[in-house]
Amino acid sequence: MTIVSAELVCTAAEPCHFPKENLPEVAFVGRSNVGKSSLINSLTKKKKLAFTSSTPGRTQQINFYRINREFCFVDLPGYGFAKAPRERKYQWAELIQYYLGGRDQLVSCVLTIDSRLGPTPLDLERLRWFQQNLLPFIIVSTKSDKLSKAELQKSLNHTKSFSLDTPVIAFSAVSGEGRDQVWQLLCALIYRKTTRS
Repeated sequence: MTIVSAELVCTAAEPCHFPKENLPEVAFVGRSNVGKSSLINSLTKKKKLAFTSSTPGRTQQINFYRINREFCFVDLPGYGFAKAPRERKYQWAELIQYYLGGRDQLVSCVLTIDSRLGPTPLDLERLRWFQQNLLPFIIVSTKSDKLSKAELQKSLNHTKSFSLDTPVIAFSAVSGEGRDQVWQLLCALIYRKTTRS
């Protein structure tokens, strides 16, 4: 995928703030600090497109990024141990569920899982929700450079045991491992949606 342009469209704290344009959207889902923003930056080859931080919970709204003026990446707030009041976390959860459950433009999700930890209970809960609602998704196992080859393979096999036929891709924002594989799968989903529209 050749990236001609990538830009922030808007940040949405409420559904009324979602973009009105009818471009296909790919949502990035995962726990806080798993590397969703780093994945988006790597895919677009723009280091500062999506804000990254070592502090969990920095993505506190839904961020929409228009790519090549053809489709959007959507960065969702992380779930899990984000440093935020319980009421704020509940609001995030409601916003995320509203987006995932009712956004017509959504063509696929990228479930990001830390390769060092494997799927957490919250990851598995989201995975089952995707399966039950027949929402296309892929799994990206982030921070693969932190593990040895043997450790990484063990982690991937463990994740695959929960994912049935869903692709699981090892990814590193440092080395770029897995970037082309992710693009290949996403382009197929985006193109399929575009031809149907």
